[in-house]
Amino acid sequence: MDVPFLGEKTQLISEERKVEAMLRLNRIEGQIKGIKKMVQEGRPCVQILTQLASVQEALRGLTKLMMRNYLENCATEAIRSKAGKEIYDELMDVIFKFAR
Repeated sequence: MDVPFLGEKTQLISEERKVEAMLRLNRIEGQIKGIKKMVQEGRPCVQILTQLASVQEALRGLTKLMMRNYLENCATEAIRSKAGKEIYDELMDVIFKFAR
């Protein structure tokens, strides 16, 4: 079930979290570029897999940051505006996407 994204009606991301998210994204981008170079150079698979694991962990950290922002800003504001059922559905949809 697709639920209208209530977060679009509220603050998308706090400025503080935006800075932190961009730092994390830049780091992840650098890691990805490093992995591409490793593949091009024919580096050992175990080294590449180790770097891939690092990227996955970095993405998990970014996901936690964004989820915290969503819960503290977007969802909270929607609940205050009496959109409880809609925000519940949206939140469940987001949770199920990450529970796969």
